[in-house]
Amino acid sequence: MKRFVVDYGIIFFAGLLYAVALKYFVLPSQVILTGTEGVASALSYYFESYWLFVGLYLTFQALLLSFAFWKVSHTFALRSLLVVATVGSFLALMPDLQVAQPEPQNERMILVIFGGLLAGVAKAMALHKRGSTGDEDVLAAYFAMKYLKSVGYIAVFAAIVSTAFGLFMDFLKYGQLASAINTLMYTCIYIFVSTTTLNNFYRKFQLTMLSVITRRKDAVGAAIKAASSHRTYTVQKGIGGHSGERFWRVQTIITHEELPQFLAAVEGVDPECFYYYENIEGISKGYYISPIG
Repeated sequence: MKRFVVDYGIIFFAGLLYAVALKYFVLPSQVILTGTEGVASALSYYFESYWLFVGLYLTFQALLLSFAFWKVSHTFALRSLLVVATVGSFLALMPDLQVAQPEPQNERMILVIFGGLLAGVAKAMALHKRGSTGDEDVLAAYFAMKYLKSVGYIAVFAAIVSTAFGLFMDFLKYGQLASAINTLMYTCIYIFVSTTTLNNFYRKFQLTMLSVITRRKDAVGAAIKAASSHRTYTVQKGIGGHSGERFWRVQTIITHEELPQFLAAVEGVDPECFYYYENIEGISKGYYISPIG
C-alpha cells in the first residue's frame, strides 16, 4: 500500500512539474515542442490562443494513450493517463504568471533552458514509475523496446516532423526567414536540454558492461543469476601482474537501471572483489530488457 501511494504521488508530481514547465517556461518562449505537442504549440502560436493548445494537447493524448493501451501495456497507459490528466488540469487551473521576459533580448534563453530541464525531469520521473507524460514518450516506450534505444533518442526523431511544421507556421505568420531561424535555434536548445536531462535520469535502455575481478567466480556467477533470471555471464582466467596470483574476471551486460542491484549482489558474496563498468553501444536485438509498463 505504501509503495502504491508513493508511486502515484510521484506520477502526480511529474504531471504537475510538466504543466509548470509548459505554462510558465516553454510556451512563453515560443519554442516548438516535440511530437503532437509540437503541432499543438505551433497552431496555438499562429492563432495566439493558449486554450487551443490545451484542447489540441488533450485530443492528441487521448489518441496516443489508446495506442499505449493496446501496444505497450495497460499499466503504462493508465499511469500515463493520470499524468496527462494532471497536466491538463493544471494547465487549465494555474494562474497566469510571467516569471521572465520572453523576448530574445531579455530572458528567452533562461525560459528555454529551465523549461527543458523541468520537462526532462518530469518525463524521467513518470517513466521511472512505469508511466509517461504522453505524446512522443508513448511512441518512445514502444520503439525503445523494439530497437533497444533510449527514449530520449527516439524523441529526437519525433521532434523533426513537429519542428518542421512549427517553422512552416512561423514563416507563414511572420513571412520572415530570420524569425523561423530564430525559432529553430531556441527549439534545438530546448530539445537538446530536455532529451539530455531525460537520458541522464532515465537509463533503462542504456547498457553497461560490468567486470568483476574475483577469486570466487562461482559465488559471483550465482549472485548474477540470482539478481536477474534473464542475465548470464562469461568467465576468463587471469594472473595478477604484481602478485602472480590467479584471478577470475566475470563479465555481464546489464542496464544502468539494474546496475545498483547487481553491484549490491556481487559485493554481498565477495566484499573483497574489484569491479568496474563501462558504457557500451550496439547489442543484439535478442537482448532482453523488461517492458516499461
